[in-house]
Amino acid sequence: MRLVRRWWNRDRVSGPPRSANGASSFHAFWHLPPGAGPLAEVSATLEVLGRPAHDRLVFWALQASFTERSAARGAGHLGLQWHPQHPGSTAANWGGYDERGSELRGSTSVRPSALGNANTRDYPWEAGRPYRLSISRASDGWVGSIDGEPLRVLHAGGDALSAPMVWSEVFADCDAASTTIRWSALEAVTLAGERVPADGVTVNYQRESDGGCSNTDTAVDDEGHVIQRTAVPRVTPQGATLRLS
Repeated sequence: MRLVRRWWNRDRVSGPPRSANGASSFHAFWHLPPGAGPLAEVSATLEVLGRPAHDRLVFWALQASFTERSAARGAGHLGLQWHPQHPGSTAANWGGYDERGSELRGSTSVRPSALGNANTRDYPWEAGRPYRLSISRASDGWVGSIDGEPLRVLHAGGDALSAPMVWSEVFADCDAASTTIRWSALEAVTLAGERVPADGVTVNYQRESDGGCSNTDTAVDDEGHVIQRTAVPRVTPQGATLRLS
């Protein structure tokens, strides 16, 4: 029995993710040049290359941590969702948690929400169209914007951002129809006002032993874009660092 269990832990390529939240997640942690310093803003362009051919939630997000004198003050995630309970199955989310793990409160978005969720709002995004996501300082917290439109303000502490990343969180079965997204123009702005592009990413996959799928993959294409795919053979190994042009 132990041999069978090890095989499934190593190769989870079908059926639902067995994680605590029912999703399989994978991440690309940014590399910024040494000495970039505390950050005032992070931004990235997201393009969903095709609408998912299933009816399960998928969330693609830009994330950053909130810090104050290097002390953690939680983190926020901004992105697009494939969400069958919203009109057209499309939504946007700007939410997060404080350093104790409690959900952050925030302002009320001007966009409606089919589910009445403060974080997740109806948003008619289109496949094949790039969307610019940005997280920046506001007078009463941190604002998440899509193509320059503020979604809402999170009432989070901290005076700087750190640890930027982009990720995919997929609630579909591991063998559901493959989806592909493209991240580009990963860029930060320091507190001093300097624009600093990310020059690489480190790849992380949720472990199969924690319920993650083993057929997700993160790669960089010839143009320096970060590509994340589901239901494909994994080419880039866990922990690999990929350089961006």
